[in-house]
Amino acid sequence: MSENKPISPRQSRQKIIQNAARLRIILAPLLLLLRCAAWLSRISGLESALYRFVFKIVSLKFNSRMKQAFAGYTPTATDVFVCSYFKAGTNWTMQIAYQIARRGQGEYENIHDVIPWPDAPIKGMAVTLSGDPLLKQAATGLRVIKTHSEAHSVPYTKQAKYICVVRDPKDVFVSSYFYVRSVIMGKLMPTVAAWLDVYLSDAALHGQWADFLNGYWQWRNQPNVLFLTYEEMKDDLAGAVRQIAVLMGVDLTDDEFERVCYLSSYAHMKSIGGKFYPGRVSPLSLPKGEMIRSGNKGKSDEILSPRQQERIDAYCHESLRRLGCDFPYNSFYATKPKA
Repeated sequence: MSENKPISPRQSRQKIIQNAARLRIILAPLLLLLRCAAWLSRISGLESALYRFVFKIVSLKFNSRMKQAFAGYTPTATDVFVCSYFKAGTNWTMQIAYQIARRGQGEYENIHDVIPWPDAPIKGMAVTLSGDPLLKQAATGLRVIKTHSEAHSVPYTKQAKYICVVRDPKDVFVSSYFYVRSVIMGKLMPTVAAWLDVYLSDAALHGQWADFLNGYWQWRNQPNVLFLTYEEMKDDLAGAVRQIAVLMGVDLTDDEFERVCYLSSYAHMKSIGGKFYPGRVSPLSLPKGEMIRSGNKGKSDEILSPRQQERIDAYCHESLRRLGCDFPYNSFYATKPKA
């Protein structure tokens, strides 16, 4: 009897999508009832409580996977970790690092076919740590690893490289709202106000912003760690590419550098957005989802009122104070009054 061959990440994702499609058919008769229940919770003032309960269950599952994802794994000199908070520029940073590792010649049908994501919320979403067939083909011998886990759950070694990325939590909120609506909740997505209550609670997906930042902020002075903000990358893409290349120990030629910058530009990544999209992995996913949306910075007033922006600032500032973190939040992210 022949042994079963392991399925590829693409096949695994397709299976996840097919299972979600079957569930979509099964749930179709119930969808109207679920939408009615959501509407009733909204008019009765219970929407926030309902969704905090639902997402608390989801976040517990996500956090459990993140805590166990790297169990028993010891990073090596070939590993380049992209440690980015949820919706904080993860795909952008992965694209930069991956193209540097392949000197601007990186090819893939989906980013998760070539970059391991051990703490993915759904098992089988990406190539595994032990199953990266392209590692030996990389001109530099380096591979990129994606994680949303907090620093205490990511194995640190002096040999590996770590790129830690954070973003204004107000912009993270906006990006997370559109992403969760598109990929996870669809027409059952709560209002902005209710999602904000989830975001500023222990039900937040992938943990709380301040906890994530605090852990990696403590790593920032290690010689094999590069701490970047999304905003710095947005203001100076070429500078970010140079910094990441230096961290990775890759000396790009002028042509390679220009190509990496081009392939990592917003315009190019938007044009190949489907290569970053996981597909309709939830039975509630919208028919047309997208991963690369606007790429903005400082535009959270798109859906947030000034009072809601201030609420996020106050919550995150207080959370960092409670953690004893000296990250200068006000200098980076405090909402500035409009002239």
